[in-house]
Amino acid sequence: MRFVFFGAPGAGKGTLAVKASLEFGLPHVSTGDLFRVAISEGSELGKKVKALIDDGNLVPDDLTNEMVFKRLALPDARNGWLLDGYPRTIPQAQALSERHPVELVLDIEVSDGTIIERLAGRRMCRGCARSYHTIFVPPKKEGICDSCGGELYVRHDDHMDAVKQRLLSYRKKTEPLIEYYKKKKKLVSIHGEGSTEKVWTELKEIMTRHLA
Repeated sequence: MRFVFFGAPGAGKGTLAVKASLEFGLPHVSTGDLFRVAISEGSELGKKVKALIDDGNLVPDDLTNEMVFKRLALPDARNGWLLDGYPRTIPQAQALSERHPVELVLDIEVSDGTIIERLAGRRMCRGCARSYHTIFVPPKKEGICDSCGGELYVRHDDHMDAVKQRLLSYRKKTEPLIEYYKKKKKLVSIHGEGSTEKVWTELKEIMTRHLA
């Protein structure tokens, strides 16, 4: 089965996609992960992506499509996948439809206020990259990672101004995909403001019914 996890930054789609991947045995394909791997490998594609990101630009559709389609061609994705962070634009969605038609889009709905609270409180460890939250998942000792003792910091794109800009970009460029998939009758909306377990239970039930 071919699923897309959709939602604004901080909606929780990445966390839910990981849980669904483990539950249903489908590979979790995240464009963020693909970009990081390509950059770390130093491939020609990775160098292009790094240059764009370093300059504060979005990775264009053609490069993003190339990376995603290369990943979906691997053997473990033959029987289905969970896409997280892709598609982000109508042209990407159209390209995906031509190559790998999507069967269900799961839209995690969360208000801007909740997203700002979630992202502004997020902290990352410089040592092991473990994620914390000042309200929801605080470390035992402020500013220190429980796992490795590394320093916790605020990611550049989690600062308040950056969070608001990310939301504006999402509403302008990515939210139109909701109507795109609604018209195709492939969109299911899920209220994402409850506890992770509550949201996961609802999402799991929807996916189970669809897979039956």
